[in-house]
Amino acid sequence: MSNLTAANIERNENGKRVDLVLVAEMVERGVKVLDVGCGDGELLSLLSDTRYVDGRGIELSREGVNQCVAKGLAVIQGDADTDLADYPDDAFDYVILSQTLQATRHPRVVLEHMLRIGRHAIVSFPNFGHWQVRAQLLFAGHMPQTDILPYSWYDTPNIHHCTIKDFRTLCSRIGVKMERAVALNASGSPMRLNAPWWFWNLFGEQAVFLLSRKG
Repeated sequence: MSNLTAANIERNENGKRVDLVLVAEMVERGVKVLDVGCGDGELLSLLSDTRYVDGRGIELSREGVNQCVAKGLAVIQGDADTDLADYPDDAFDYVILSQTLQATRHPRVVLEHMLRIGRHAIVSFPNFGHWQVRAQLLFAGHMPQTDILPYSWYDTPNIHHCTIKDFRTLCSRIGVKMERAVALNASGSPMRLNAPWWFWNLFGEQAVFLLSRKG
């Protein structure tokens, strides 16, 4: 279900996607993890190899499920918008939604389910408030296409674009605790932690949030 291909995301010197490495670093060792919209299983494999997690996955596309199963990963076919409701409360330590939030039909409901079935949620997404996106809309007058948002408006799987500011507002509205937040620039490097939120919203190409329930 993830809308980003390997060619669209910066990779480190070891060939690992920098956003997935950051997500993995937020996960404790040896915990139980559900990766929602797990794609070809790259993150689940990374978590298994480096964090020794008990990982499960749910993926919309049959092709993605087949790729995961071929790697020996425990992945089933399913839809984040409908199937998360079937999971019991506190079934996992971490529930991850990587580069998929904007492709869901009901992002708020999906996020609420993630924090119901997991003690923590990790969400990453492309930032539609990035300056290149704004510039294309302002000066070119068409829906933006960038490395991280590569699709034309008529064939994109993304149906709920959001900015970093939008996501923070949603977290406040549903009473979510933001334990950690990182914005990545166009080269995949983390931006200054003490930078103001408006700076992240303007120059961050993507963001990763570690969340938990309040109370």
